[in-house]
Amino acid sequence: MKQKMDIFSSRDLRNRAGNLLKDAEEGRLSILTKHGRPTAIALPFDSYIIEKGVRIQLAAQLFDQRVATLAQAAKIASLSIEEFLEVLQVSDIDAVCHAPNELADDLKAIS
Repeated sequence: MKQKMDIFSSRDLRNRAGNLLKDAEEGRLSILTKHGRPTAIALPFDSYIIEKGVRIQLAAQLFDQRVATLAQAAKIASLSIEEFLEVLQVSDIDAVCHAPNELADDLKAIS
């Protein structure tokens, strides 16, 4: 049996936050919108989501924002560095990020 998926606008979140939490407690997904366009999905928080999704997504975002190193992000994701590099590739996140002047300095240092 399919369950109805609720849709919450940004205004609804102010007025119906309790309904969003109730949906999550009951295991239902909800869509969050801004100006009528989907912006996020609210998922019930369970051990599967934590193990399979949240860790990897969090690690990728922390690495992309340069809050975590490659090794730290891989550890957060519970992946090897090689496996995490594959996640970065699929996520279109650069594994190496140099400012133009830093790259020139690095190239000079190795030549």
